[in-house]
Amino acid sequence: MAIKVWMHWISEYQKQAAHEIISFFNQQGIEIQNHDNYLFCNPGVIFSSEVTPKVCEQIRELSRNGQIQVLACCYAAIPGNAIWQLMEAGASDVLVCQEECSNTINYEIAARLQRWEAVNRMINSPVVQNTLIGGSQALKAILRQVVEVAHFTDASVLILGESGTGKELLANLIHALDPRPNKGNLIIQDCTTIVPELSGSEFFGHERGAFTGAVSSREGVFALANGGTLFLDEVGELPLTLQTQLLRVIQEQTFKRVGGNAWQRTSFRLVCATNRDLWKQVQKGEFRADLYYRIASYVCHLPPLRERSEDILPLANYFLKKNYPDQDPPVLDAPVQEYLLRREYPGNVRDLKQVIARMLCRYAGKGSITVGCIPPDDRPNWTEDWKEWRDIGFERALRVALNRGVGLKIISRHTEETTIRIAVDEAGGNLQRAAQRLGVTDRALQMRRAAQRQET
Repeated sequence: MAIKVWMHWISEYQKQAAHEIISFFNQQGIEIQNHDNYLFCNPGVIFSSEVTPKVCEQIRELSRNGQIQVLACCYAAIPGNAIWQLMEAGASDVLVCQEECSNTINYEIAARLQRWEAVNRMINSPVVQNTLIGGSQALKAILRQVVEVAHFTDASVLILGESGTGKELLANLIHALDPRPNKGNLIIQDCTTIVPELSGSEFFGHERGAFTGAVSSREGVFALANGGTLFLDEVGELPLTLQTQLLRVIQEQTFKRVGGNAWQRTSFRLVCATNRDLWKQVQKGEFRADLYYRIASYVCHLPPLRERSEDILPLANYFLKKNYPDQDPPVLDAPVQEYLLRREYPGNVRDLKQVIARMLCRYAGKGSITVGCIPPDDRPNWTEDWKEWRDIGFERALRVALNRGVGLKIISRHTEETTIRIAVDEAGGNLQRAAQRLGVTDRALQMRRAAQRQET
């Protein structure tokens, strides 16, 4: 199947070279679509000879602020700060090449487009879609990064996130996407359950008679994970002595059983997770810095549910479907949906799952799930005005801005820009529908967008 992309030439010279470039990409199995159809959710390439506010604005619009992959190609030397301006505008990558190297840059463009297509296919595959549920931009960005590191590298991964965000699910996904032929199993070790006196046996295994009660030999997780993936959950709980031993095994890929003399070899992908700030532990001397750099070849920050509120209802419906595998699940009544969207989830996705389970305990089995299904202890506190529930994420963003010395004028401007961008994105680029949602006229919306471009 051909890869479908759009291309846009800003300078007249590059427009003249378009036929040759398009012919090259067709030979590479890349189909060029009409560049007027920018609202297609396909990647694209912008060719320019300079970096201007207009170019940045076009990238911002065409990438939907980084939601769609856009490659910026410049056929002239540009300063480093200009490259970062393009990236901040939403470009996924920037290629700079002199005019005489055009054939080289064509191959570089093709390689990136092919990689993006491969990643997109994996993101849309059942193994990914059935593991992490949701369509928020926060989740999409993580999935893209995880697919790349899991499928195209053998790097160790450190997953950071609050309890209940799905760290173990992500570890399972990394193992599932690992392309190693005849790979071994995913071995999970919960570091919070390790008994210090028996920790050596848990990790290294032991020989028969190695200690009192060792009536038979036993394999440890280092041996069990050979050829597969070792997932250390809550790695921040490891005592320093075990951290030293783990580092040695990672470096040398050899170990001895407790009570044994023979060296055994092992090779595994290491995935670690923690709800702690591991770097702060390093600074306090509670976690070895050399081990941190070994396990954190790639760091994945799983966002809490409050930062991906668009995923609340899809997750709720997913949990309902899991409880009704052989029939259509009941529908959530509109007030129940509003309740779920406004509720806080200190336990994140796991918390939401339990809320749905408690509602199903009160569900009568017919019709939709109504507010009466919400247990009394889960109902909102009516001493507070429902409409005054604050958005925790928005409040936190404002606090960060104020702490950085950002004034009210800039905060107001960026709030307006973000609101307009969201409205236009959700309207599929239709300015008339976006204006209706914003409560302004089409003309007013166009003038505000024009003013924003001038300020960029």
